[in-house]
Amino acid sequence: MSAERFRPRVPGRVFLACLAAALGGLLFGFDTSVVNSAVGALSEHFDLTASMRGMVASLSLLGCAAGAWFAGAVSERLGRVRVMLLSALLFGLCAVAAAFAPSVAVLLPVRLLAGVGIGAASVMAPAYIAEIAAPRSRGRLGGLQQLFITIGIFVALAVGLAMSRAAGGAVHDLWAGFPAWRWMFLVELVPAALYGLAALRLPESPRYLVGRGREVEARRVLQGFTGLADDEVDEEVDRIRMSIGAHATTSLRDLRGPALGLRPIVWIGLGVAALVQLSGINAVFVYSTSLWESVGFTESEALTMSLVTAGVNIAVTVVAIGLADRFGRRPVLAAGSVGMALALAVTAFAFGQATTSASGELVFPVAWAMTALVAVNLMVVSFGLTWGPLGWVLLGEMFPPAIRSTALAVATAVQWFVNYAVTRSFPVVSEAWGLPATYGTFAAISAFGVFFVLRFLPETKGRSLDEMGDGTRAA
Repeated sequence: MSAERFRPRVPGRVFLACLAAALGGLLFGFDTSVVNSAVGALSEHFDLTASMRGMVASLSLLGCAAGAWFAGAVSERLGRVRVMLLSALLFGLCAVAAAFAPSVAVLLPVRLLAGVGIGAASVMAPAYIAEIAAPRSRGRLGGLQQLFITIGIFVALAVGLAMSRAAGGAVHDLWAGFPAWRWMFLVELVPAALYGLAALRLPESPRYLVGRGREVEARRVLQGFTGLADDEVDEEVDRIRMSIGAHATTSLRDLRGPALGLRPIVWIGLGVAALVQLSGINAVFVYSTSLWESVGFTESEALTMSLVTAGVNIAVTVVAIGLADRFGRRPVLAAGSVGMALALAVTAFAFGQATTSASGELVFPVAWAMTALVAVNLMVVSFGLTWGPLGWVLLGEMFPPAIRSTALAVATAVQWFVNYAVTRSFPVVSEAWGLPATYGTFAAISAFGVFFVLRFLPETKGRSLDEMGDGTRAA
């Protein structure tokens, strides 16, 4: 939708609709922290190896990749809102199944299916918001998904900390003969219910409605939710119809191009998706509790430190949403990469100062422990102000209409797969390489992000979805 067709402020109903769609971020954020809080107890309860611990923590991310891959095509048939509802239902059912899982053999497929729901929701939020929001406010509204991810992380960590303390440890019984870690999984019903109930109130995307020949409904949505006048509604419906007519079908074949088999913009989108996760941000959030425990902190202290980091993440994401449409995407992401690289380098150096005692336990000097804590939080600040919210915004807006739904699904699937690879391998790699080398690698990748952004990424701020090109930078 053209920026000039919108009122200066975001219409209230548009904001609420985008807010409801972005609630899907709660699913991932909540699940990330539940695993963070419960992974130690799971390891003890089921006697898991480091490799199996990584599998339990990461398998949902593989499901996320599958959910993201198929969500685009399914939403073209069923609609954006129905996919959101199915995602909420699947995630809620898996929360109950995980809480009652009698063995790892049962828990693993449940985690995989939960990820399918998360992955589908992760595609629907940026797609829906991009289709209903004006270009001038797309950065702020698109950043809501990342905000809800951070809120989910914080709330689930707070709940996990409270349950762990009440039970005297996550592995111990909390209530009704159930250990605390099982209750942590059961509480995931709450974000699933919130997301599902919010989706029930959503109007369908005008673009989807026009594409299915339901133009009367599309006009009703445009009038009631965007604040357009009657003549503007007619113009908008005509524009959507022409856009859909010009790009009637989309398949994986449409992503092909001259740059190593793909269009340049597709490679750029895949690069953005990969760099978001190769920063190591989810290694921080998924394993922060066990990480701090491994260098000498108690479970309660480690959970508290993780909670502080999650709180910092919320604060900076709120700031980022307020600033998202004031600056270009490229300079913000480049600055974020510099900040992450420096913070991760300091983190790696700080972890290198830990020594091994005569009994084989790691000893972390207090000064270096505080340095590591500050550096990790500075990394989260850099990520939360830049790559966190803008990564999702870019994937929702950067592709031209001809390939948007398919390219977004593929890029989001790649993001989840890279997230899976990082989360799956982190326990094994950090055990084999040591924490300094592992975090040093994350620092090097973030440094590469500066080059990638300045060399390849096109500027998308303020441009309508129909103005997006095929990979050449626009000022």
